Amino acid sequence: MPRKFLIIADDSPEFEAALRYAARRARSTNGRVVLLRIMPGGSDEHWSGVREEIQRQQRAEAEALLTRLGEEAAERSGAPPLFLIEEGEALAAIRKVVGEDPEIKILVLAAGGGSRGPGPLVSAVLKQGAAFSGRKLPVTIVPGELTDAEIEDLA
Repeated sequence: MPRKFLIIADDSPEFEAALRYAARRARSTNGRVVLLRIMPGGSDEHWSGVREEIQRQQRAEAEALLTRLGEEAAERSGAPPLFLIEEGEALAAIRKVVGEDPEIKILVLAAGGGSRGPGPLVSAVLKQGAAFSGRKLPVTIVPGELTDAEIEDLA
């Protein structure tokens, strides 16, 4: 069973560092990258027709993003990544995905730098701990400012 590295595909500037690091680690350990895109949930039934159209558009955008990121992940890791799309709150989506796939062994996040702080997801994981779906999951937090050379040296 290959070790899987879970990355949250978001729009943060530091995401690229997490992708590069996870892909490099996957290559060096014969693992695989798992890209998870989390879409916001909606619950207003009054606007259900509009909400469904928005969700279709968001899903199409998520699929296009994962396809684009997947090319880079495959090139860097040497294996095609797995794509997942979940709806809802980020930590709940991560718990669900981790609970469904015991081969996910490491969650890779990148921390923002400077006055922005580490970012909301890193802060939430640090606050709530690394217990996901009844099992502990190691979390690797990569500084978002790492260069390719520094990532190559670390991974």
